[in-house]
Amino acid sequence: MSVNTTIAAPEATSSPAPRRRGPGTRGRENLAGWLFVAPAVVILGLFMLLPILMAAWVSVSDWTGTGSPFSSKVCFVGGENYSALLSEPGLARTNFATSVRNNFYFVLFVVPLQTAFALFLAMVLNHKRLRGKNFFRTAYYFPTVTSSVAISIVFLFLFSSTGTVNALLALFGVDGPSWFADGRGVFHLALDALGIAPLDNPPSLLTRPELLGLPLYDWISGPSVAMCSVIILCVWTTTGTFMLMFYAALLNIPEGVNEAALIDGASPWQRFRHVTLPMLRPTLFLVITLGLIATWQVFDQIYVLSKGAPGNTTLTPAYLSYSTSFIDKEWGQGSAIAFMLFFLIVLLTVVQRWLLRERTGSRWGGKDAT
Repeated sequence: MSVNTTIAAPEATSSPAPRRRGPGTRGRENLAGWLFVAPAVVILGLFMLLPILMAAWVSVSDWTGTGSPFSSKVCFVGGENYSALLSEPGLARTNFATSVRNNFYFVLFVVPLQTAFALFLAMVLNHKRLRGKNFFRTAYYFPTVTSSVAISIVFLFLFSSTGTVNALLALFGVDGPSWFADGRGVFHLALDALGIAPLDNPPSLLTRPELLGLPLYDWISGPSVAMCSVIILCVWTTTGTFMLMFYAALLNIPEGVNEAALIDGASPWQRFRHVTLPMLRPTLFLVITLGLIATWQVFDQIYVLSKGAPGNTTLTPAYLSYSTSFIDKEWGQGSAIAFMLFFLIVLLTVVQRWLLRERTGSRWGGKDAT
């Protein structure tokens, strides 16, 4: 009897097909995130990025303000609008130089004053023995949330020739000026009082050198009396915001740091200079940066109070850009002023960041500072 020894070959097994990987949890989160931010991106693109690109084109074109700036009738003029403001002699260059000078003195006074006052008020609020902190915090911050137009109108009455400010000065025997009608520079008044440079006959040494069409004597004029009123207004209305920033930073400083300095015998000034101020460095940088940007863009107070008068001594680049575009219908030059102001702000911000950078081993709390 024969035995069948044939062994059946095993059936071939096919390898399973690779599984298709879906987007996964991280992919779905990324997609959901983009869906959430898409409306904001679209809105920013339509109302911020697109107008910026349009303004950039207008600054290098001869658009007259009628019709579309992208029509075939609008021609490319290159840097003519910029050269008219920087190199070509004329009223446009003189006005631009005057506005930069005025705004420079505005920044020079407002930024240090509002920073110092904000830090002082924050230190007062942070004092342990102060009662009614909520009331003072609200009172200090109230001018910030009030309409700048309404405050400017109030200041028109306060600083008028017969206003409250001059009435208070009269109590001390001081004859107050016509604030918003006085275009004399405060540095010119000081030089005249010292007999160095009389207002009616300044030395030729100060009148011959020119920069952007303005003589050196005009560059060192200082803020006008009218601009001083705007400076007081802006310092009063902006200090509250920066005070809250400093106050929040002071609350985050550990009590043990000041107590250790007190045990070591440090005086109040030494504790402030070597302990508190270095720990406020990030907030200080933020306050100065925001103040620098805001002061170079000042517009609404100038528009309500003076419109650049008297004699363009309160003229600023932001208001000059507006008046050149909407009043003089020089849209190319107006856009060029706006972009030059933008680049100036960026440059000054970079310089300020470099000046306030962390220095190794410095007494300002550098990485290796003790």
